[in-house]
Parts: sequence; structure tokens; C-alpha cells
Amino acid sequence: MEDKKARIIQAAIEVLSSKGIEKTKVSDIVKRAGIAQGTFYLYFPSKLAVMPSIAEVMVQKTLSYLEKNVDPEAAIQEQLQVLIRTVFQLQNEEREKTALLFAGLASSEYLKEWESIYAPYYKWMSTLLGKAQARGTIRSSLDVNRTARLLIGIIESAAEQIYLYDQIDEMEAKVQTDELYTFIKHALGIEVL
Repeated sequence: MEDKKARIIQAAIEVLSSKGIEKTKVSDIVKRAGIAQGTFYLYFPSKLAVMPSIAEVMVQKTLSYLEKNVDPEAAIQEQLQVLIRTVFQLQNEEREKTALLFAGLASSEYLKEWESIYAPYYKWMSTLLGKAQARGTIRSSLDVNRTARLLIGIIESAAEQIYLYDQIDEMEAKVQTDELYTFIKHALGIEVL
């Protein structure tokens, strides 16, 4: 990503997080980024137009963590446990950015870009499931592409429920991740020992 665009996105994250969507002005973002206001408009037509780029940064961060932590040669059971823990950890760390992103995307026409933003994440998950399917450790009848979308949706939704909507309770988060893991194992047809 070009340096100026990256600076704008990072500045937007910081300013929007501290001031909120309504109170943030483009002038606040460019001041934080250290660029001219005209430069902002070369990349984005409005402050809300930055939201898909913020989402891309967050998806890239998630993928980076998953690629670093999920061993591609491990058993699917271990991969799922690490995947769930990683998504929950990131949701806990990034809950303010996630709330900001949801508010920004919901109040703009950019929500329709969500699927294309998530495409690399879906592909990563599909590949993980495809390998498990090829090894015979998950049901052969699964459509790995549809299942990838479902799994990402359910894991993120469960993490958001704990860290965005409920009071943060680490014991409840642990119970939720355990239940989620069991649910996903059954859904994928993984033998429960």
C-alpha cells in the first residue's frame, strides 16, 4: 500500500476512534496524517470512504495472525482451537476498532464491499478446510467455500457477542470458545473422542 494512503488510513483509525464518526472531520484526519487535505481526496471522496480500507487492514491483521499461529500441518482439531482463540484474542484487542468499523460501514454505502474485503480470509479458510477434507478428517459432503463463510461468520459473531455486546468476562469467553469448538467439530463431522 502506498505510504500516503497507509498514513491516511492509520490516521483515520486513530482520529475516528478518539473522536467518533460524527465529530471527526477530514481536516482532523489529514492533520494527524501530516498531509494536505487535497491529498486525502486523491484517495478517498469522504471520511466514510476510508471505512473499507480500515476493514481491509483489520482483515489483513487477522490473516497475518492466523498464518503465524495456525500450523498448516497440524490436525484440523488443533487448527480450529488456535483459530478460535486467535479470533477471540483479536476481537478483544480490537473491539473499539470493530465497533467503529461497524458503525462507519452501516452508515454508508460501503457495506456492500464487505464480501470482497473478506475474500482473502474466505480463501484462507477454504484452503484449510479443503486440506482437512482431502485428509478425510471432515465430512466429504461439505462445500468448503460455503462452510468457510459460515465458520468465519459464526466465530466472529461469537467473539463480538463477548467483547462488543456483553460485559467482558474471561470465564464466559473461555466457556464460549469451548462450546463453539464443540459445535464446529460436530458440524464438520470431526470424530468426537
